[in-house]
Amino acid sequence: MTSLAHDSSAMLGRQLQRLRHAPGVLILTQTMPITMLLFFGYVFGSALAMPGDQYRAYLVPGLLVATAAGGLMTGMFQAAQDSHRGVMDRLRTLPMSRAAVPVGQAAADLLTTALGMTALILVGLAVGWRAGDGVLGALGAFGLLMLLRLAATWTGLFLGLLTRSEEAAGQLGSATFILPLLSNAYIPTDNLPGWLRTIAEWNPISAVAAAVRDLCGNARPAADAAWPVAHPVAGSLAWCALLLVAFVPLAVRRYANSSR
Repeated sequence: MTSLAHDSSAMLGRQLQRLRHAPGVLILTQTMPITMLLFFGYVFGSALAMPGDQYRAYLVPGLLVATAAGGLMTGMFQAAQDSHRGVMDRLRTLPMSRAAVPVGQAAADLLTTALGMTALILVGLAVGWRAGDGVLGALGAFGLLMLLRLAATWTGLFLGLLTRSEEAAGQLGSATFILPLLSNAYIPTDNLPGWLRTIAEWNPISAVAAAVRDLCGNARPAADAAWPVAHPVAGSLAWCALLLVAFVPLAVRRYANSSR
């Protein structure tokens, strides 16, 4: 365990240095939600039944959750890049824990996301969003966002190690953009057709978005929603636990075995 912690810390430092020298993906993933907040909040908001201020208060938590879910794309791209450029082959020659590389990547992503979300939160406050249920609720919501980011990143790391090229990882990662659209991140699901509402409410993003809104006092979950959305905190924890239990060992095993 001590060796894993030491090796993972080294990989964390490596990943942070890598982001410092090539910040393009990080900047894109952190600034896109702000652009979407301003565009959706002031353009699409006028076309919805909600008043503009109310919709922006609804939208900010959804964009925070979409940012957290973006770990799927960044984890996939970074793992594929290291794998197909031979970086992981060189790292495997070092006397270090096989789990250290993916653990370090996940830790670095979590740290940069926590810092990067600050800008979106500040813009959200500027356009009228408030966390009205106090500090504890806001901290609980932030904890769920980080848990979702961790689960999404490990899922992306495994999928990135499965891809055959960086281009394939980029195309697959871009396709994940549709996941927040099939959720309640941007619009309420109440008026969707029955089959589409079912898909949206069983999307893990919907559970976490509903939990963040509930903990921040922005909106209460609908009683007739699917179980993960009707019980959003429990649903969020269940989804994140399921993803972590499934993909952490798969990613570590894939990294350790992909050189054979």
